[in-house]
Amino acid sequence: MYHTIVFSQEFAGDLEVSRKQPLERVKIPSGTRVRVQLRPHVVETPDGPVETADLFFEDGTATRDVPFDCFAFVD
Repeated sequence: MYHTIVFSQEFAGDLEVSRKQPLERVKIPSGTRVRVQLRPHVVETPDGPVETADLFFEDGTATRDVPFDCFAFVD
């Protein structure tokens, strides 16, 4: 199921285009709206657990471990 999200702050991460291609570094500006499928999970950090999600975009690309405080649901 796809959800529309909006980034509440700039996010810099690695974009997976294909398993055969190297990761691409991207910056997603604050205010950007996109439709994604989410796979939520928790990542352990030195400061404790952080709720994150892997985002799968409609064009087939993906980015991993995006903190939930970087985006909000629109719908």
